Parts: sequence; structure tokens; C-alpha cells
Amino acid sequence: MTDEGPHRPPPLASSRRDPAPGPAEPAAPQPPAHWEADIIAADGGTVHLRPICPEDAEGLVGLMDRSSDQTRYYRFFGPMKRLSDKDLHRFTHVDHDTRVAFVLVLGDQVIGVGRYDRYPGTDDAEVAFLIEDAHQGRGLGSVLLEHLAAAARERGIENFVAEVLAQNNRMVRVFLDAGYTPTRSYEEGVVHLTFPIAPTETALQVAYEREQRSESRSIARLLTPSSVAVVGASNDEGKLGNAVLRHLLDLGFEGPVYPVNPGTRHVRGVPAYAGIEDVPDDVDLAVLTVPAEEVAGVVEACRRKRVRGLVVITGGFGESGPEGRARERQLVAAARASGMRVVGPNCLGIVNTDPAVRLNASLAPRVPGRGRVGFFAQSGALGSALLEQARTRNIGLSSFVSAGNRADVSGNDLLQYWATDPATEVVLLHLESFGNPRKFARLARRVGRTKPVAAVKSGRHVRMTEGLAGTSVAVPEESVAALFASAGVIRVETLAQLFDVGTLLAHQPLPAGDRVAVVGNSTAMGWLVSDAVLEQGLALAHEAPTDIGAGGTAEEFQAALQGAVDDEGVDAVVAVFLPPLSRGSAEFGRALREVAAGAEKPIVATFLSNEGVPAELALVGEDGTPARGSVPSFSTPERAVLALAKVARYAAWRRRPVGEVPDLERVDEQAGRDVVRSALASAPEGRALTDDELITLLAAYGIPLLGTRTVTDVEAAVAAADEVGYPVVLKSTAAWLRHRSDLGGVRLDLADADAVRAAFAAIPSGDPVIVQEMAAPGVATVVEIVDDPSFGALVSFGLGGVATDLLGDRAYRTLPLTDLDAAELVRAPRAWPLLNGYRGSEPVDVAALEDLLLRVARLADDLPEVLRLVLEPVIVGPPHPWHGGRSLVVAGAAVRVGPPTARVDPGPRRMRTPGD
Repeated sequence: MTDEGPHRPPPLASSRRDPAPGPAEPAAPQPPAHWEADIIAADGGTVHLRPICPEDAEGLVGLMDRSSDQTRYYRFFGPMKRLSDKDLHRFTHVDHDTRVAFVLVLGDQVIGVGRYDRYPGTDDAEVAFLIEDAHQGRGLGSVLLEHLAAAARERGIENFVAEVLAQNNRMVRVFLDAGYTPTRSYEEGVVHLTFPIAPTETALQVAYEREQRSESRSIARLLTPSSVAVVGASNDEGKLGNAVLRHLLDLGFEGPVYPVNPGTRHVRGVPAYAGIEDVPDDVDLAVLTVPAEEVAGVVEACRRKRVRGLVVITGGFGESGPEGRARERQLVAAARASGMRVVGPNCLGIVNTDPAVRLNASLAPRVPGRGRVGFFAQSGALGSALLEQARTRNIGLSSFVSAGNRADVSGNDLLQYWATDPATEVVLLHLESFGNPRKFARLARRVGRTKPVAAVKSGRHVRMTEGLAGTSVAVPEESVAALFASAGVIRVETLAQLFDVGTLLAHQPLPAGDRVAVVGNSTAMGWLVSDAVLEQGLALAHEAPTDIGAGGTAEEFQAALQGAVDDEGVDAVVAVFLPPLSRGSAEFGRALREVAAGAEKPIVATFLSNEGVPAELALVGEDGTPARGSVPSFSTPERAVLALAKVARYAAWRRRPVGEVPDLERVDEQAGRDVVRSALASAPEGRALTDDELITLLAAYGIPLLGTRTVTDVEAAVAAADEVGYPVVLKSTAAWLRHRSDLGGVRLDLADADAVRAAFAAIPSGDPVIVQEMAAPGVATVVEIVDDPSFGALVSFGLGGVATDLLGDRAYRTLPLTDLDAAELVRAPRAWPLLNGYRGSEPVDVAALEDLLLRVARLADDLPEVLRLVLEPVIVGPPHPWHGGRSLVVAGAAVRVGPPTARVDPGPRRMRTPGD
């Protein structure tokens, strides 16, 4: 065939190691549920992938009938017209272990099939594909390969073998371009490929790049339709369908608009159609405003019409309770299986201000002009207010999407689209929840390296309502903070701050540093700005603000501004202009605008307390909208400085090297894995590790744990002390006494057996006691791995002590942890000065702390079954060696293992399951 061409399956082709055919299985076992998935093809359309079943026999016959002679020849190495009953039975009856097959389904047709057959007694399997001619070139062979490889790895298969006709170049490229490293040989016109299927960094990056292209195209199909149908369009101005149609027409959509309403011939003067199938031309996008109970029937009609995308404005789905959530899942499943993506339901709609499109398929009566900001909002009710805010502030948008219940299209999809959209330079997000937080972090980190992403997250201090929670993933506040910090997302606390930051990013360059000059015509206001600069952690470029005085002229104002911009010691300028009594503001605005037009440093202003980009400060582009170089104005100087500070911190993150996950010496991953597997074999539901297991696990990752024994009687304590060596420490294992020397739970510096006996008797608890070698003096710190089932693992670091616990002085970072992440994490707590020579003390070995954090992160990444790990206390001293040549030791540890949660590798490309 001409693209992801099939090659011959083991039963129908000769091979040096033909798998034994064997008898047909009487009944196929059930495959794992997670093998079924919706996927996005390279052209942006959707396809359903699932394990094959006996009922697919008719579908395979249809696939063969619709395939060309060349396609069948490439697949079977011969002119096979149809499969025999025996072959058809064998293909559709598999054991989902040594023989696995997936089908690709679009609507009611099987459009592709892929399979592997294991060679008996080996870890190798032969792999083969068949893709219908009409669907070649959509990247479906690559997706099948990913899913087959993931299934094969679960079944212990290490290598795939493929035999491809030499002239079938595109099929060969599928394997070569997958990121694997195949070995090739040629014999009698056949290319023989063998390659390991272990997930490599290259293969993962290839999959991510393909995912980005396909998801971006799927959103582009929604935002750039050539025709739109409004299903439920109405002449009643109180109906949703009337508003959507009116807004499409008012903005001047460049393609045809088709009202669909069986009860009328015209809607707003446009000819109407009884059903979407009655529309005589193709329909790219359907906007659904019919009642929720009618949506399913409309989706089925859209499938028959081959509509490419849906915007469901209608409510009454996931937000309304269990019955609505079930209806929502059915809606999305039906749409995806028919190749359509869904925005909504219960959403405001979508907007694209591109002059070649001019799409306002939303309930918003007025939308901002053309601009450089991509805006995503979950809330439909809030979306209209957000658009109005952007419009009044003169913030132009490239595109806007309100996802509503986010049943299908989410913020992650829009990040994929905006990452490569040349019209979008800034991304603003209003988030109520996360559908896939781990993917959000990965995407935001990549996008943020070239385009700033600012976000406001609702629900930081309150629980979401039941309806919202049903369509959301709950992420604790510390996880959100760590996610945003690691990904370089500019986090804001309010919608006003989101617009402040967005206005600045859309019109001014990023600062090269944190040195700020203040220029104005009011002494009092200048000092207020200076205070705000310092309060936000920025630096003043000059000791005092530049003040031209209330009587200063526009020329003096311009000269002062230009001097600040030209000063090499200045990275950003805050301009304050209060209206003088004797003259107008126009000339001062012109002066500010002219300086900004030639500046390569950001300028923010408090200009007559205006919000957004007032006309006096706007550099008007060819399309009449404010261009880059326009000066944003803020109602108060504090808001201007706050926006500048957030942008400066983002600019610093972007200038920072990416960092790398270093290779660590003294790491034995297999030894650690053996500990975890053994523990779970004895307790599949999970349990805490014993002391011996804990010691072995930490040693496997080079984590220096002090000699430790747990005992239950006094003589055992003396024997343990003799074994680990004096002096020793005794610690109660009672939860209320752990680390509480003030309550007698910890007894230090015990020099002999008599001291051990006395200390054991004095500990106020009958719980087991830990005997441990005595650590040299140092600073106590705490390192933890915290597992969030919805998000994954977080590495936590802080100093030890009750006061630190009370104040919550902990810093968090997400996995994987780079060397730069580790350095930042150590320095992030407010108590960092205690590690860095506070009040003349000797600084501790920070490098040893960073190394420990990297080892703990590596352990968490390698072993997702480790659900919680606590190292407390971690005693760290000065860099020069002590205590056996170590400047850092772990004096206490606890680990709990269990079935892995969100840290498991995400596997092959798949769309989020509806309702997750």
C-alpha cells in the first residue's frame, strides 16, 4: 500500500521463525479495559481503537473489500481477495496475550487493524497492519504501533519483528520514524526489521510531537470551519439558537451559515432546513442549542452528514448530576467514534477573530477585536463577562474557547493548538479544574519557553460543587503551586490580575532583569511606586524616582522617560502621569507612546487611572487594533508593579537553563524494584516497609541512612546499641512522641549499656523503640515524596521542627526533578537562611542536600508503587566530612508502597476518557 502499508501476518507468510499456528481458541479471554481508547489522527479527526473481538469478522470482510489490490498485496505478499473462514476465525479469535490485535473503528466501519503474534519460547513477536486506502496518510499505523508495543510490553515481549516488501517504502518509514532503533536486513525483495520496543526518550519525544500535531489540527478544524450549522436556530430572541445565529451573522462569518429548525422556513432572514442532513452542502461545524434530550439524535444525524466538529451550548449534562454525566459520556463517545470533537456541553462557545474566518459561534454579543492573546475559560456563564472585560480593556484576541463541562476539548488541547499558532503570542487560562494535570504540566512547560502562559485557578480554598467535581480532577493547592512553578506558568490570584498580566504581555517586551526605574510628575506617587517595587521583590534602578514635577512639560516627561529607557542599568520603567490643572493629557500620552515605540524594555503606566490600553497610549496597527509597543495603563501603581513583577519572574524562569536529570552513581534500580515487588506480593493492597526492607531500598539509591534497629525490650535495645556502635539515640515509635524530645520520646547521646537501659525505661510509651547511631550536630531537614492520585508525585523539602510544621514552610516540585529544580527546591523555604550561615553559623553542605533530593526523585520516578516516603530528620552539616566521612545522614525514614497511581507512564497516545 502507499502509506502505513500492511505486511504479511505470521499465519499467512513464511518466516525463518514462523509462529506455530495451533488450534483455534474456544473462547477468547477478556482484554484489559485500558487497551480501549479514542485517538486523534494526524489530520485532527478522531478514531476509536479497541481490542479485536469475534464479532469483528464482518468488519474485517468489509475492510478487505474496500482495500485496493495494492494494499492487499502489500499486506499479504500476494493477490488475496478475501480471507478464508479459517483465517477470518483466527484473526478475530485471539488470546490477548501471545496474540493481540486492535481494530480502528470509525462510525460502524472497521478502517484498520494491527496485530502481533509472539514467537513461541521467545520474547519476540511479529507485528502487522492493514489500513483502509481512504484512511492512509492519517498516521493511524503509527498509533497502532504505539498501542501494540504498549500491550506487548505488558505481556513481557521485548522485540517486534516486521517483514515489509521493499517497495512499500512508507511502511518501512513508519517503523524507522517511530523513534526505535531497528536492525535491517534484505532477502528476496523483503525488508526484515527487528527492534526493541522498550520506551526510549527518542520514541517518547516522537510520540509527543505527533500528539501535538494531531491535537493542534483537531482544534484548528473547530476554529477554522468553512461552514457552520446552528441546530436549534430560532426566531424567538429569547432562545439560545437565535443568539448564536445572530452573533455569527453580526461578526460577518466568512462562510455559509445554515439555520436548522424543522418548524420554520427562515431564521433571521436566512433559509432554514428541517434537519442537518437536509443541508445541501458540506457542514464543517455544528452548533447545538437543542434541549439535552434531543442532542443524541442530532449527533447521530451529524455523523451521517460527516460533520467535523460540534459545539454544544446546551446544558443539562455533567453539571446536573449522575444522569447528566451518563448522557455526557454517551455524547462524547458517539461524537468521537464518528470522527468529531466536542466543545462543551454547557459552554459559551468559540471565537476566532481571524479576518479570513470571523467566527463568533458563542453566546457573547460582542467580542474583542483581533489581537495576539489566546483565551481559554471553562465557565460558560463567566465567559461572556471575561470577553467583555477584554473588549473594554482593548485586549485583542486571536481565539477564545469556553469549554463548559470540558467533556472532550480541554485547556490541554488549546495549549497544543496555541503552541504553534502564529497568531497567538500570549495564552490566558481561567481554570476551574484539571482534566489531566500531568499533561498540563508537560505542555505548559514546553509552551512557556516561547509563549507566556498566565492562569487563574478557582477553588483554591473551597471544595467544588458536586456537579463540577463530577467533571474535574481535584488537585491540592500545594500540587497546583508546584505544577505552575515547575511549568513556568504565571499564576495570578484574581481575574483582574489575569487581565493586568495579559495586557502587559500582549503589548510590551519581557524585561531582561528586575531593575525598575520610576518616572512621573508626582513626588508622592513616585515614592508609592518605589515602595511597591521593593515589596514585590524587584530592585530600584535609582535611589529616588525621577520627578518632573506637577508643572513639568510633555517634553520634560519624554526626556525623562527616554533617559530611563536608554540607561543600561534599567530593565523596566514605571511611568506615572497625573493630570496637571493647566494643560490636557494628549501631549503627555503622545510623549509616552513615542518613547515606548522605540523601546526594547517594558514600560507600564498609571495614566489618568485608565485601565487597559487607552487611545492616547495605543500604537494602532494596520487592522486598527493596538499593536505591540502600545503602553498598558493600570488604575493604581500597585497593580502596575504587581503585573510587572509577575512578568519579570516569568522572564527569569525563561532565561534559566532548562536543566537536566543527571545520571546518578550508586543507583541499583533492580534492587529497589525487588524490594517493592516482594512487599506487594505479600500485601497486594499495599503496606509500610519493614526496617530491613527500608534499609535495602534506600541503599539501592545511595541514600545514607544511619544504622537503625527497632526493638521491643530493653535487652534487645542494648544488643542493638552494641551492634550499631556508641553513642546511640533511642526514639519512640509512638506517633505522638516521634521527634518529640521535649516529651521524652527521644533520648540522645547514650554512651553505654547502662545509659541505654535507663533511657529505655524512661520513654513514656509501650510502643517499639528505635535504636540508632548518634549523628553529629547539624541542621534537621525533612524530605518527602507525596503522591497525589490525580496528579502524581511531588518532592517536598523543608526544615525540621514544630515551628516549621506549624507555619507550613515546605516547598514542592513535580517530577522529574532536574539539577536546577533541586537547587531551587533547597532554597525555596523561607527558613533557607538557617542553612546558609544565618547569624554567623557555618553554611551546610547544600550540594549534599541537592544530591539527596535528586536521589529521592529518581526513586519516585523509577518506582511508582512508592506512594509515600518520609525522610525525617535529615541531618546536614558543613561541607567538610564528619560522621564517617559524610556531611549528610538520614536519621529517620518511613516508606509505604501500594498499587501505582498517576505516576505510571502515560503510555501510547489516547484522548482523555469522557467523565475523567
